[in-house]
Amino acid sequence: MREFTLNMLSHADRVKGQGVLSAYLEELHLITGNLDQIEGKDTDFQMKVVVNSARPADITHIHTVNPQFFMQIPYLKNKGVTVASVHFLPETVDQSLSIPKVFREFFYDYLIQFYKSVDYLVTVNPCFIPKLAAYGIDENKVTYIPNYVSSKQFYPVDEQRKRELRKEYHLKEDVFTVVCAGQLQTRKGVFEYAKLAEQLPQMQFVWAGDFAFGNMSDGYKDIEKLLKEHPQNLHFTGLVERDKMSQVYQMGDVMLLPSFDELFPMTVLEAMSCHVPILLRDLDLYPVILDGYYLKAQDNTGFAEELNKLSQQPQYYEQAVQMSRKGNDFYSEEHVLSMWRDFYHGLLGESQRRQNKPILKKVFSVAAGGVR
Repeated sequence: MREFTLNMLSHADRVKGQGVLSAYLEELHLITGNLDQIEGKDTDFQMKVVVNSARPADITHIHTVNPQFFMQIPYLKNKGVTVASVHFLPETVDQSLSIPKVFREFFYDYLIQFYKSVDYLVTVNPCFIPKLAAYGIDENKVTYIPNYVSSKQFYPVDEQRKRELRKEYHLKEDVFTVVCAGQLQTRKGVFEYAKLAEQLPQMQFVWAGDFAFGNMSDGYKDIEKLLKEHPQNLHFTGLVERDKMSQVYQMGDVMLLPSFDELFPMTVLEAMSCHVPILLRDLDLYPVILDGYYLKAQDNTGFAEELNKLSQQPQYYEQAVQMSRKGNDFYSEEHVLSMWRDFYHGLLGESQRRQNKPILKKVFSVAAGGVR
């Protein structure tokens, strides 16, 4: 039996509390030990997944845009096929970090060059494909594969457990609870969230997350002030470790993400896996990936209307729960895993040709549709 190696390169763990790390860990968990099948049948080869290995691999998947990885790309391409995950573009970075102007253009040029240098790209939202093309990147090298979260870690709980969790987080046990999770940045809508809490004193609001990038985070000084002066019914938990993140959603009646810009928020998938209703700002990127699974509003007026309906109309609330459950079913483990299997299997033939090795024609003819 022939063995192939998939090397996952990532330094996402250097910054906690960010979606890139969550997405990477979930994919790693999903594919490890689960790539040795095609259409439910065992293959006559094995795909071994390694992390940050110094040895060349048949496929190298780069998850973070560190300079040391960039410098290795020519060598890695000579030994196999290279893939990079697209977690952000210049315009999304611009709304997240305050980068000095003298460094900004340099970093943006570097980022696009990084994406151009690898053989293939993976994006979690198909809306990014034309945006990448606008930067001169061939659309045919970009594949859409959505994020995923484990139902073993994120799962629904009963009302009694909800009340217990609220008590643990020093919240009122029987008050309608709105939760949000994300980095403390202006683009995430943290100021709008605070104003909404002030507008709806009969509810309690929770924000889990901190400044993942310290004082480089956009709006740092103003948000620091907000952390000291905010409505009494708004609670900032700070950074919550990933093994306890499920508790944030489980104690909530609804997950509201007022962000002005996203790619594919892991927080949405996490909340859906807990069967919590989702309320999002009405952005163009959501219908493509979440149509029918969430409630939406344009601004705080709309958010307030939706939250009041959810808290006062049991039938409307149950409909929202069912929407969230359907979203969770669609982004199931097996569905996303099958997409990763097809994708990686589709790269093996090219990798073997590049290394001048005999090709398992039987395998690669079946997996040929794996790359977009």
